[in-house]
Parts: sequence; C-alpha cells; structure tokens
Amino acid sequence: MHSSAVLLIEFGSIILGLGLLGRFAARFQFSPIPLYLLAGLAFGEGGLLPLGASEEFVAIGAEIGVILLLLMLGLEYTASDLVSNLKAHYPSGVVDFALNALPGAAAALLLGWGPVAAVVLAGVTWISSSGVIAKVLGDLGRVGNRETPVILSVLVLEDLAMAVYLPIITALVAGVGLAAGSMTLAIALGVAGLVLFAAVRYGRLISRFVSSDDPEKLLLVVLGLTILVAGVAQQLQVSAAVGAFLVGIALSGEVAEGAHTLLSPLRDLFAAVFFVFFGLHTDPASIPPVLLPALALAVVTAGTKIATGYWAARRAGISVKGRWRTGGALVARGEFSIVIAGLAVTAGIEPSLGPLATAYVLILVVLGPLTARYTEPLATRWTRWRGARAVRRMPEEPAPKPREGSSVGD
Repeated sequence: MHSSAVLLIEFGSIILGLGLLGRFAARFQFSPIPLYLLAGLAFGEGGLLPLGASEEFVAIGAEIGVILLLLMLGLEYTASDLVSNLKAHYPSGVVDFALNALPGAAAALLLGWGPVAAVVLAGVTWISSSGVIAKVLGDLGRVGNRETPVILSVLVLEDLAMAVYLPIITALVAGVGLAAGSMTLAIALGVAGLVLFAAVRYGRLISRFVSSDDPEKLLLVVLGLTILVAGVAQQLQVSAAVGAFLVGIALSGEVAEGAHTLLSPLRDLFAAVFFVFFGLHTDPASIPPVLLPALALAVVTAGTKIATGYWAARRAGISVKGRWRTGGALVARGEFSIVIAGLAVTAGIEPSLGPLATAYVLILVVLGPLTARYTEPLATRWTRWRGARAVRRMPEEPAPKPREGSSVGD
C-alpha cells in the first residue's frame, strides 16, 4: 500500500510539473521540449531529486509516448501523399541525408565511438522536429507562404525514411548478425510496402472498419489497434514506432481527423513523459564533457539544414527570401532525435551518446525558432552589405572628354 501511494505521489508530481512547464513555455512562445528534458535530468540519477517507485511506470508511459508520436505523424499523411512526395521531391531528400546525416556519423567516428554509434548519431543530426517546426510556422503566420509546401515535403521524406531507418537501428543496437539484420530489414520493407499498398487500394475499407460515431469507441479501437500492431512489430524486431506510423498512414478521411482530435491530448501527455524518461537516464554530470562537441555539431548541422532548405526551395522555384526562410525553419531537432538516441541508450551502445544527444537537442530546439525567424532578415542584410561594399570598391569611370569645338556646358 505504501509503495503504491509513493508511486501515485511521484507520478502525480511529474504530471503536474510537466503541465506547469508547458504553460510556462506557451506563455513565452517556445517549445516545451527542452524544459521536459531538463525536468528528466533533475529527477534522474545524479539529479536534484531522483525518482524511486514510479520509474518503471514512467518507462511504460515513455514507450506509449513514442508509439503515439509516430501514430499521429502517420495520421497527417495518406499513402498517396507519401508516394507523390517521394516521386516529386526525392532529390531534396537525398541532399538532406547527405548534408545532415554524414556530419553526425563523422563526429561519432572522430570521437572513437564505432560504426553502430555513427549510424545512430547520423539519425540524430539528420531528422528535423516536425512538431516544433509546425508550431513555429503557425506562430510566425507562414502556413500559407509559398515555401511552406517545400518545408513540409522535406519533413514528409524524413518521416518516410524513418520507416526504413528505425528497423536498421533496431537490428544494429540489438547486435544481431548480418543475416538476421538483413532479414529484419527485409521484413520491415515488406510490411511497409504491404501497408502502403493496402492503404492506397483499400484505405476506405480500413477506415470504414475502424470508424465509429461514438468518440469513445473510436478512441479505443484506434488506440488498441495501434498498440497491438506496435507490439507485433517489436516482436518481429521491426520497431514499435514503425508499426504505429504505418497504422496512421492506413487511416484516412474523417477517421483520421477524428482520431487526431481524440488522441492529441494523450500524445502530448505521453510524449512529455517520454522526454522526461530520456532525461532520467542521462546523468547531468555527464553533459559538461560533451557540451563542446554537441555545440560544434549543432553549429555545423544548423548550417547544413539551412543549406538543405535553400537548395530544396531553389529547386522548387521559390524566391531568394523564401529560400532562406525554408532553410531557417528546418533547423530544429527534437522528438525523433531523442527517439533514435533512446534506442541506443537503452541498448547501452555508448555511454556518452545519450548526454551528447540531450545537449544537442537542447541547443537546436532553442536555436530552431530563432533561425526560423531571423535567417532571412540577416541574409538579406548581409547581401545588401556585400552589394554596397562591392559598389564602393568599383573604380570610378573617368569623365568623358568634350568634343572639339564644343564647351562643357553644351
């Protein structure tokens, strides 16, 4: 009885604290993710007030948080949207991967962490935060801008790539052999392809089966189906997150809209618990040694994300100012970087990977809204300054000589 009372007190205190932190972040119009991570650091080992009884319960909530994050992401898109985006914008996805994943992989190898950690850190630096970026675009009133579809297409390609990337990471951190890893990836690709085919061909039938006029029944069916599929996917070593993402893609129309409305509060609750859980497994004392590498990596990959957005917007025929706005909006990293790092931390791949990922996300989730707001004005001023400086450096042309028999005043 005593332990259950302690669990309720601890977990209730966490939820209340997260609510207050969320209200504080909303008041000052910035993402609450860094505050949730800091709360996890405060309650974890080496923190101000380590948890005891509720840590296992928080771990279950964190796993549900990852599942709901990916489910809600899948609900944003239909299978046809994903296919059309892949066909139209795959060059931007290739540039995005090359410019942003490779610095993370190179950093891990330079730090001597090995190839598995390199693949993990590549994902941490590659994937932008869809949630943070969507909120920033709304706050800045840019949802209707011409460059916004370019931003969304880059994010969609990253989200689609997660369906392939997460099974690879799951196999690597599990330490399975090449044959087993190849089988896991083949199963993941086969399942993803099958679900996409079924969603395109039979999406209406699936949505009709799940549909219900009663919000309670709709919530229970969608949530139960998602957790069931996520569990089966994890049993096959594919990744629970991928299973949830594919369920979201399979649902469309009014069912997707209704499920999105009903599940949004649950997503926000358990996602906050997930960030706290990640912080719980990071010792605050381990962050200062990796702070400089994290800062350097954040600066480099902020620049490469801006370059990615600029290139993608130029390819789409967007004006120069819109190109800079596109690049600045893509800088923020957040939930998916933590999801990827969390897989490696749970498997015990590299002790310093979790602290570096925490510091990296903290830096860029704060810097991202600033780059979204100020990249274009600063780039415009810099361009004008360079143009004015070039004009000043140009040699003055000599005055024309007057013709013979004429005066200067003619």
